[in-house]
Amino acid sequence: MAVDPLIELRDVNKYFGELHVLQDVSLTVGRGEVVVVIGPSGSGKSTLCRAINRLEPVASGTITLDGQPLPEEGRDLARLRSEVGMVFQSFNLFAHKTVLQNISLGQVKVRRRKKDEADRRSRELLDRVGLADQADKYPAQLSGGQQQRVAIARALAMDPKALLFDEPTSALDPEMINEVLEVMRQLARDGMTMVVVTHEMGFARSAANRVLFMADGRIVEDRTPEEFFTHPRSDRAKDFLSKILKH
Repeated sequence: MAVDPLIELRDVNKYFGELHVLQDVSLTVGRGEVVVVIGPSGSGKSTLCRAINRLEPVASGTITLDGQPLPEEGRDLARLRSEVGMVFQSFNLFAHKTVLQNISLGQVKVRRRKKDEADRRSRELLDRVGLADQADKYPAQLSGGQQQRVAIARALAMDPKALLFDEPTSALDPEMINEVLEVMRQLARDGMTMVVVTHEMGFARSAANRVLFMADGRIVEDRTPEEFFTHPRSDRAKDFLSKILKH
């Protein structure tokens, strides 16, 4: 068990109509841990990720963040979302705002920072993700890889306790994937608590403390990358790995 649990799920169930997408899922993520979630399409990976900050409400079970149950809605929920940053497949940047404005907005609105303080923090973070010179551009003027790095900087600007990544590189052209993964690897080295849903096995191998393999709404394996990739226990995982590691 994690020494200092930051995110805890206990017997979480979620349905989409008749479909039971999360089946009695229990998971503990320790502070500073990087947990990578992999598995076939439709296994519940993204739903798990989105349940952690209540983008998806759950049918039953409990989810706690830093010992506190997830709030239902309203201001407390907005505060929770600032504690648990989320980086999506599709960047979700505001097209009509500059890169700098995109990163500063939440700091001013939710964290109540003064604009100049927020902008200073935003520039520091742009520097950290290698985009110091792009502050005044609009998202459409950036490549997909650059937009995703802006989205990561925006999530970091809220000083979250944890970051969730929902397939952050799956919408990117192959040559841009690594620039995003490199920023994520650096965050992992810096001790950020991360839950990452991804198809990037190299990242899972190099950056994860634990790999969760999901199938049919359940966590089938929860092991170190070394153990999982060299000796998967379940037939589902063996089958999955044989398909993807052949490429």
